Amino acid sequence: MQMFDPDLLKTFLAFVDGGSLARAASIVGRSPSAVTAQMQRLEDVVGEPLLVPQGRGRGLTPAGEDLIVHARRILAAHREAWLALKGAHADGRVAIGTTQDFADSGLPQLLRAFAVSHPRVRIELRVGRSAELAQALQAGILDLAIAMRQVPTRDEVGVLKEPMIWLCSQNGLATRHDELPLALLDPHCGFREAATSALDAAGRRYRIAAGSASLAGLRTAVHAGIALTLRTARFAHSGIVEAPRDLDLPPVPVAEFAVRLREDADRPAQDLAALFSGNLALANRASKEKADLAVGF
Repeated sequence: MQMFDPDLLKTFLAFVDGGSLARAASIVGRSPSAVTAQMQRLEDVVGEPLLVPQGRGRGLTPAGEDLIVHARRILAAHREAWLALKGAHADGRVAIGTTQDFADSGLPQLLRAFAVSHPRVRIELRVGRSAELAQALQAGILDLAIAMRQVPTRDEVGVLKEPMIWLCSQNGLATRHDELPLALLDPHCGFREAATSALDAAGRRYRIAAGSASLAGLRTAVHAGIALTLRTARFAHSGIVEAPRDLDLPPVPVAEFAVRLREDADRPAQDLAALFSGNLALANRASKEKADLAVGF
């Protein structure tokens, strides 16, 4: 009997949650051809097709639909076993810094698993912007941080790649003009720079219709239909969806987030960093089904 390779299951779930082989490739950090080869290997294990042509992309066969629940359970069991062995006698303190993107989606599930297996480890959590977190890590205030990646650094232990997408209210923009209204975080912000650079390169007129120092303010502006914004799929929930194609928005790059670990961090922090690196890309995406990311109008 052939056994399921966890790496193949991670790629399969990346396709399920991302909606395409291209997005799956970005999530797992592989080329599209490598992802296709992995799906073929998984189909060999299952013994029947998992993907079927659907329009210009791929959809799931009945066997593929059935595999989703089993894949999540298998990966959860792997994670729990690894954590249990690592955390049996661990104690101390771990100071974590993260952007709001991951504080809302992905991090809670993994922190809960870590707390169960490391009951004597005290967690301190700071949510902030990437530049602030990088400074706190360098100052020794944080043991590890999850922040947007600008350039490679020596303290990186993992890199998460997620496609940037244009997002707006599911009710559409309140008003439409020739100038595209944008809602963006205050400088300096990687998403802000990516949005304006893409629009400038496309020769598209725009204006900053709403600015905010926090993601909460940004969400309010987008949800109200004042403007659209550029984030990842983690931002797409509670009435915020992918912008419709008729807006003819330019292509944008993939966002990169680094899991950074202080060089002299204790073992619990090392364990948590390894957990984040291996599981954060897929964690909690099941609760944000693709229906939340569908075109809103």
